[in-house]
Formats: sequence, structure tokens, C-alpha cells
Amino acid sequence: MAGTDPIHQFVIQDLFPLFTIGGDGTEGSGLHFAFTNSALFMVITVATIVVFLLATTGSKKLVPTRGQLTAELLYEFVAGMVRSSAGTAGMKFFPLVFSLFTFILFANMFGLVPYFFTVTSHIIVTFALSMLVFLTVIIYGFIKNGPKFLKLFVPAGVPGYILPIVTPIEVISFLSRPISLSVRLFGNILAGHITLKVFTGFAVMMIGALGALGWFGAILPILMAIALTGLEFLVGAVQAYVFAVLTCMYLNDAIHPSH
Repeated sequence: MAGTDPIHQFVIQDLFPLFTIGGDGTEGSGLHFAFTNSALFMVITVATIVVFLLATTGSKKLVPTRGQLTAELLYEFVAGMVRSSAGTAGMKFFPLVFSLFTFILFANMFGLVPYFFTVTSHIIVTFALSMLVFLTVIIYGFIKNGPKFLKLFVPAGVPGYILPIVTPIEVISFLSRPISLSVRLFGNILAGHITLKVFTGFAVMMIGALGALGWFGAILPILMAIALTGLEFLVGAVQAYVFAVLTCMYLNDAIHPSH
């Protein structure tokens, strides 16, 4: 059943327990902490990024290798994104944006490897990343601008008699940012993986039920699965870009709240 169940791939499983807080000693009581398959693949994602960057930038050459060129293109791509969205003043946040972009990109790509776990398919992970951005914007906005940061909710040029209507809308829009940012990434990755699993499940079921004849019926689901796999690679990259560019735009509000 696990082989064709489209939801089974998202199940978080404990690999080994860590500790429990509270409880009366009975099974299931208290706050249980464990190292899970989700945590494992987050560690693998971060470790892969670190190893890749160290290996490709450790010894810079005048004529770059393919790895060095890839790392440099990745750096310039994110740096250009930050400059175009938040200006040169936003480059102080380059490490944050680069880390978010590469983590989401690598995690999405790993999720397409058979038997790997997709950490961005869980909203708790995407919401945590979104809250990191949201809190950074708020904290830096008040540190840099003080009470002037609240100008973000008072658009320039709006007549005073409309402000009682516009300001609450701006506040609600601002507070909804971490929700929209997290749901967008989570929803796209989840839906794509379920669709891909359904089509591959059709092929497996037809082959298992009809034998040799099932191979002919499975041709269309297999072709759809191949096409969807290519699409999922594109979606994974696009979603990493969207998350990063929206992060830059939100950080620009903290840098220039009156704009």
C-alpha cells in the first residue's frame, strides 16, 4: 500500500528518540522529541550546500572550473536579485537571502530523488522559514527606522480621509505575509508530488493487475510521470526563486518603509 499511497511519502517518522519533557511515564504522555526523517534531510541539505560551496570556492582559479563557475553564477544570481529588489543597502541581508534560496532549492531537488524526503512539503518547515523573514523585517525595521517604520502602513500620497480604510488593509496584508509565503511554497511542492505519485501509482497498479498487457496501458501514465518530473524540477527552482525575491521585497520595506 505504501508503494502507491500518494500521502505516505509525507509521513514524518522518528529515527531515534532524543528526550521527553513532562508526562507521567506512560507511552504517549509528555512532549516527545526525536530525530526524524525530516530533520535528517534538512541536515543532509545543509551539509550538501556547505560541501558544494567549500569544494567549488576553496581554491579559486583564473580559469574557473565548472563547479567554481556554477557557484559564482549562483552568487551573482542571488546578489543581482537582492540589488534589484532591495537596493545596495539590502546587500547586508545577502547571507540570509542566499541561505534561504539555496536551502529551498536543494531541498526541493532532493525531494525528487526516489525514497528521499521533501522537507518543504510540510507547512511547519515553510512557516518557520517565513517567520524568520517576517521577524527579521520587523526587528530590523524598528532598529533602523524606529517609529518611522510604521509609515509602512500609511502609503504616501493617500488622502487622509481614506487612511482609516487603507491602514487596516495594509496591516492585515503585512500580517498575512508569513502565511502566504509559507502556503505558496508548501502547496506547490505538496500538490506536485501528490500528482506525480498518482500517475506513477497508476502505472504500477496496471502492470501489477494486468501483467504484460498492463505495460501497454501504463505507457500514458509513465509518459505523464516523466513530463511531471521535468515540470517538478522547474517548479522547485521557481518556488525557491519566488521565496527569495519576495524576501528581498519584504526586506526593502524594512530598509525604506516610506517608499
